Amino acid sequence: MKNSIRDRRAVLGWTQADLAERLQVSRQTVNAIETGKYDPSLPLAFRIASLFQTRIEDLFEP
Repeated sequence: MKNSIRDRRAVLGWTQADLAERLQVSRQTVNAIETGKYDPSLPLAFRIASLFQTRIEDLFEP
């Protein structure tokens, strides 16, 4: 699944570790989501969208 998390994170100047801390997941999880190797659970997708103040549909596309 394609996503814009890396771009949105970069705009805010956050590292993967910064985002992982805010989401309470590992940096490896953030990396796997950004590279499309892992699709987040629905609760995690909602947390990500909330953190970036956007809709899930604006972050992820099939």
